[in-house]
Order: sequence, then structure tokens, then C-alpha cells
Amino acid sequence: MSVVLPLAAVQVGAIPLNDDTVTPGFLGFAVFLALLVATVFLVRSMSKQMKKIQAPREADLVQQEWERAEAAKAQRAATSESAPADDA
Repeated sequence: MSVVLPLAAVQVGAIPLNDDTVTPGFLGFAVFLALLVATVFLVRSMSKQMKKIQAPREADLVQQEWERAEAAKAQRAATSESAPADDA
């Protein structure tokens, strides 16, 4: 173990560290490529899932709102007819 440390110190001291000598190298390129491939697969999967979603159309939403309003009117009419009248 004592032999490894002096060799590492010699190697670091042999090459000056600056922007020209320090590069990401093959490992950096491999990591970047793996992230790029993973992103492509995730985007494809997301596109497939988004196509499966059945979003309601605007006309369907308007129809549902109209039906709710009509049901509320009918319920109010039925409630007012069944309530006893107050003759004071």
C-alpha cells in the first residue's frame, strides 16, 4: 500500500492539470450516451402513454354541465312541489 501512494503522487505531478490536459474521456462519453439513450426510451414510452389517455372533448364537457344544470332544476322543482305551503 505504501508503494501505491508515491506512484500516484508522481503521476499527478508529472502532468500539469489544466483545461487542455483534463478531459471527460471515454467514461464521460459513455455516461452521456447512456443518458441520451435512456431519455429517448423514456420519451417514446411517454408518447405511447399519452396516446392512451381519453381526454373529454369540449362538446362532451358542455353536455355534462347542461345535464347537471337540468338535474338541479328538476330536483329544486320536486323539492318545492313536495314542501307544504305556509298560509299565514
